[in-house]
Amino acid sequence: MNLEIIKGIQLPACDVELLTLGRLIAVPFRQHIREGEVVWLYPSQHLPDDLRLDQYYQPQYLRKAESAFAEIQTYPIQVKAWARCEYHWRINSQQKYLLDRIANSTVWNLEALEHIFEQYQVLKLLILRVYRLSHPCLVNVKTDSGAFYRPQFEDVMAMNSESDTPVISEASFYKRKALLVAGEVYPYKNLEALQLQVDQICSSNLAANQLNHELKMFLGWSEKSPTTQSYPDLGWIETISQIGNSSDGNGFEKLVRKSLIELGFGNSNHKPEASLDPESTGGAGGLDFYCETPYQVVGECKATKSETVADGTPAQLIKLGHKHLQEQYNSCIKIIMAAGELNRHANKTAIGNQMNVLRPETLQKLVELKAKYPGSINLLDLKHCLQKEPFGAEADVKVNRYLERVWENLKVRSHLVQLVKDYLEKTQSQNVGFSELYGVYAYSNPPQPLLSRKQLHEVTVELASPLTGYLGREKGSDAEGDRFYFLRDLPIDD
Repeated sequence: MNLEIIKGIQLPACDVELLTLGRLIAVPFRQHIREGEVVWLYPSQHLPDDLRLDQYYQPQYLRKAESAFAEIQTYPIQVKAWARCEYHWRINSQQKYLLDRIANSTVWNLEALEHIFEQYQVLKLLILRVYRLSHPCLVNVKTDSGAFYRPQFEDVMAMNSESDTPVISEASFYKRKALLVAGEVYPYKNLEALQLQVDQICSSNLAANQLNHELKMFLGWSEKSPTTQSYPDLGWIETISQIGNSSDGNGFEKLVRKSLIELGFGNSNHKPEASLDPESTGGAGGLDFYCETPYQVVGECKATKSETVADGTPAQLIKLGHKHLQEQYNSCIKIIMAAGELNRHANKTAIGNQMNVLRPETLQKLVELKAKYPGSINLLDLKHCLQKEPFGAEADVKVNRYLERVWENLKVRSHLVQLVKDYLEKTQSQNVGFSELYGVYAYSNPPQPLLSRKQLHEVTVELASPLTGYLGREKGSDAEGDRFYFLRDLPIDD
């Protein structure tokens, strides 16, 4: 449903940007706005009571403020969002003690808030639910300074509607609103400062993009991640199968080594004859790959187009393994990476010597999963899989079954995160008790197999770990007393 917005409010350009990014949910604003009223967010060059940038903003936000103000020096300027007033909060003299807590939870200097308060003996904060426009409005003519903005004939106003994307989820918004009004300090202020620093180096450091994305998702900010994320530096993963099914033996060997490093394998002691350096090769007298950590893995690579793999490949692994590793060879997990089908003799040798024969496509699946969902591949679980029968060519089947189990676990976790998010938005609750969550889970058509009460609690606590950060947890006196709240999405491919 489209909404008719007849006016906007003029706010400092940096405040508007931070509202639009989800970093703020409230701003100082003296004029009265009705609860439920909708307005455009117009970026102004003016600060309250003509304060300077360094007086109004905390030092870590000055660079962001200068950039935001520089963008609106010339016309046209963009209006990127609209907002609904949720509450116009009046902080009077009896509540002046809240100013320090508000400053500690936002971007403004305490001295600036105190200055505004002293001028009017009240601080009015407009608490806003902000929605991002898919197509920004264009303001083509200069607007008179003041509290409000009214579109002119020359301006190009976009169509806004209830379906526009809110910059933060409903659950996150009401949690932050409750903290603010209660005078409680926002707990993630330091993480916000870290994200600001990371964001400033993203353009020159691609590796910072993923951390930036994870921080924004953890903080509950607007940008919902796409189901499949883009990793500019990992495009090589998609070539593993192609190179493995070619005659490029050296290229395939390098990709296998790079894949093992990506999965988390390494060497504590450098061995020239079995380096994991992706740019080197095993050569005529060296092992194709050897890993020492977190456990020993040794193997051979065989890139082929269509020909079968002869008995010489597993025999080569036995010979070089004993030559270079001596008695350590027997305790290693043994892998042959090969696209071609093993002939009868080669497969018999591989089975008899407990060698896992894996196709390039399977290796590519492993690395893709690790790249998209960093915690999904547990190398100790993979070890148990590789140590068990069957060996030889059938080992590829068991590893694919392991991958299917990983996907099942991801689906369960994704479902649970979405379940908490949907429930809190539907009930407008701040959190959900575990007993209540279990009841909702049981009737939510969850992925199979259905988790027991104990299993569900274990998975929910895992998702609320600081190392995962998909849910938050308020610990109770026992498991049944635990309460959980949503922090960020866990989208997975269908």
